[in-house]
Amino acid sequence: MIARIIFFLIGFGFSTIGFVFIISYLNLLTIGYNFKEYVQFISSNIECLIGPIGLIIVFLSIFIPGGKNNELHI
Repeated sequence: MIARIIFFLIGFGFSTIGFVFIISYLNLLTIGYNFKEYVQFISSNIECLIGPIGLIIVFLSIFIPGGKNNELHI
Protein backbone atom coordinates (compact mmCIF):
# COMPACT_ATOMS: atom_id res chain seq x y z
CA MET A 1 0.00 0.00 0.00
CA ILE A 2 2.78 2.42 0.88
CA ALA A 3 4.51 1.64 -2.44
CA ARG A 4 1.38 2.64 -4.34
CA ILE A 5 1.24 5.95 -2.46
CA ILE A 6 4.91 6.61 -3.21
CA PHE A 7 4.45 5.80 -6.91
CA PHE A 8 1.37 8.01 -7.01
CA LEU A 9 3.28 10.94 -5.50
CA ILE A 10 6.25 10.44 -7.84
CA GLY A 11 3.93 10.27 -10.84
CA PHE A 12 2.05 13.34 -9.68
CA GLY A 13 5.31 15.26 -9.27
CA PHE A 14 6.54 14.20 -12.71
CA SER A 15 3.28 15.15 -14.39
CA THR A 16 3.19 18.52 -12.61
CA ILE A 17 6.73 19.37 -13.63
CA GLY A 18 6.23 18.17 -17.20
CA PHE A 19 3.00 20.04 -17.81
CA VAL A 20 4.36 23.24 -16.26
CA PHE A 21 7.15 23.15 -18.85
CA ILE A 22 4.68 22.40 -21.66
CA ILE A 23 2.51 25.34 -20.66
CA SER A 24 5.49 27.65 -20.24
CA TYR A 25 6.76 26.75 -23.70
CA LEU A 26 3.45 28.00 -25.15
CA ASN A 27 5.20 31.36 -25.26
CA LEU A 28 7.03 30.08 -28.34
CA LEU A 29 3.80 30.49 -30.28
CA THR A 30 3.87 34.23 -29.64
CA ILE A 31 7.33 34.68 -31.15
CA GLY A 32 6.51 33.11 -34.49
CA TYR A 33 6.56 29.33 -34.09
CA ASN A 34 3.64 27.52 -35.64
CA PHE A 35 1.86 24.68 -33.86
CA LYS A 36 3.74 21.93 -35.73
CA GLU A 37 7.12 23.39 -34.71
CA TYR A 38 5.88 23.76 -31.13
CA VAL A 39 4.86 20.09 -30.95
CA GLN A 40 8.21 19.03 -32.44
CA PHE A 41 10.03 21.17 -29.89
CA ILE A 42 8.20 19.84 -26.83
CA SER A 43 8.43 16.24 -28.05
CA SER A 44 12.22 16.57 -28.22
CA ASN A 45 12.69 17.91 -24.67
CA ILE A 46 12.95 15.41 -21.83
CA GLU A 47 11.45 17.82 -19.30
CA CYS A 48 8.26 17.91 -21.37
CA LEU A 49 8.15 14.16 -21.86
CA ILE A 50 8.08 13.42 -18.14
CA GLY A 51 4.56 14.88 -17.99
CA PRO A 52 2.88 12.02 -19.87
CA ILE A 53 5.19 9.51 -18.17
CA GLY A 54 4.01 10.84 -14.82
CA LEU A 55 0.38 10.46 -15.86
CA ILE A 56 1.04 6.84 -16.83
CA ILE A 57 2.63 6.19 -13.43
CA VAL A 58 -0.37 7.77 -11.67
CA PHE A 59 -2.88 5.72 -13.65
CA LEU A 60 -0.93 2.52 -13.04
CA SER A 61 -0.68 3.18 -9.32
CA ILE A 62 -4.43 3.76 -9.12
CA PHE A 63 -5.84 1.07 -11.39
CA ILE A 64 -3.49 -1.92 -11.06
CA PRO A 65 -4.84 -4.16 -8.32
CA GLY A 66 -2.43 -4.67 -5.49
CA GLY A 67 -1.66 -7.65 -3.35
CA LYS A 68 -3.85 -10.41 -2.09
CA ASN A 69 -5.93 -8.18 0.21
CA ASN A 70 -7.98 -5.68 -1.81
CA GLU A 71 -10.16 -4.44 1.02
CA LEU A 72 -10.60 -0.81 1.89
CA HIS A 73 -9.43 0.01 5.40
CA ILE A 74 -10.50 3.24 7.01
